[in-house]
Amino acid sequence: MVDFARPPRFRLTIVHPCVGRRIGMKRYIRTWTMEPIPAAMLAALTPRDAELRFYDDRLEKIPYDEPTDLVAISVETYTARRAYQIASEFRRRRVPVVMGGFHATLCPDEVARHCESIVLGEAERLFPQVLDDYRRGRPQKTYRSDERPVLDVTPDRSIFQGKRYLPMRLVEFSRGCRFRCDFCAIQSFFHASHRHRPLDHVLEEVRRVRRPGQMIFFIDDNLTSGLNEAKELMRALIPLRIRWVSQAAIHTAFDDETLDLMRRSGCQGILIGFESLDGAALKQMNKGFNLMGGGAAQALANLRRHKLSVYGTFIFGYDHDTAATFAETVEFAIDQGLFIAAFNHVTPFPGTPLYSRMRSEGRMLFDPWWLDERYRYNMIPFHPRQMSPEELAARCVEARRRFYSWRSIARRSVKPINRRSPFVLGNFAVINALHQWDVSGRNGLPLGDESWTGQLIEAQ
Repeated sequence: MVDFARPPRFRLTIVHPCVGRRIGMKRYIRTWTMEPIPAAMLAALTPRDAELRFYDDRLEKIPYDEPTDLVAISVETYTARRAYQIASEFRRRRVPVVMGGFHATLCPDEVARHCESIVLGEAERLFPQVLDDYRRGRPQKTYRSDERPVLDVTPDRSIFQGKRYLPMRLVEFSRGCRFRCDFCAIQSFFHASHRHRPLDHVLEEVRRVRRPGQMIFFIDDNLTSGLNEAKELMRALIPLRIRWVSQAAIHTAFDDETLDLMRRSGCQGILIGFESLDGAALKQMNKGFNLMGGGAAQALANLRRHKLSVYGTFIFGYDHDTAATFAETVEFAIDQGLFIAAFNHVTPFPGTPLYSRMRSEGRMLFDPWWLDERYRYNMIPFHPRQMSPEELAARCVEARRRFYSWRSIARRSVKPINRRSPFVLGNFAVINALHQWDVSGRNGLPLGDESWTGQLIEAQ
């Protein structure tokens, strides 16, 4: 018997798109399967009386024919093409789609063509309104937040049950970054601002998600953009006796109190974007502050003194980079004993000063590169000044191959910072071996599912 007095439950489907997939690809790239916290945030913002389903395109097939009232997709630049494929499958079945995320805010006109509603800005204040409007049958095309929301929502990780993610617990302490790096879409999205969640919320979440032997990854774009707040967090973490890692800017390495608190609170290592050893390149990318206090070498010496491992990232392709830049950078990374390192070409992301400059100078090879069917992951989408796009791509791969060679791993393994405990040395060996295996494994990955044969449905 149908209960006509009770309205049907609203059905929401949240989908996390993959970057891309080759024809015949059986298993997704393992290092890209961390828990998608944006999806868990949307789940937390969903009313309890709604029927909620979540599908991770990296791990499972999406049941497009399963009945639902609305599909929500968070879009990043690398996942945009796949997100539009997924949206088209649902829209072909007359299911409305709402899209948000970094790419939606930075490329609103493009994203709006592929969905019924678009969310611009952060979701905390907007997503409950989106759901309410759809439940009432009066959705809007655009939902915009010009104010920064209070970060008082804790992700609903129950949607991750039964899915095989990397054994690392992800927690957010803050959002944004106060620096204005030329290539960074984060500063464009947040307008170079930085805010923190209430400390008691963060600590409660850490206590709840921690697991024996697992690392906590604070996913902040720059954990120490606000040093005072970061120090407050670290002091509060000391009694919890956890192990954690995060990302920070180089200025962290020149504050001894911060470094001491990091070590005492359980920090095992930190990702720092050194980007370049060349002062002219750093100034062009608006990152001249990386030269402070003696630059990268002194920063690393300070971090080693406090027994903190470093994941150093370097980018190539700025106007002053030559063939010699690669050899010098890799030798520096090996000699300094970096725990791991990334050697990537710079990518002009939409909404960044770099992208605007490349377009105005007529240097884009694909525009927009993230939608071009010819583009593949790790291709160079622009004309470098000092070398061809093909040479830049090849030299990045060779830099990784040299850094993760057995000879380099052996040289770095004897550095005191990398063998300071059996735990650290064991992790060093395993992680470096995995990186050696994946030196070029992601190269050539299509953006979007290469086997998809549908037609994109776009608004007129």
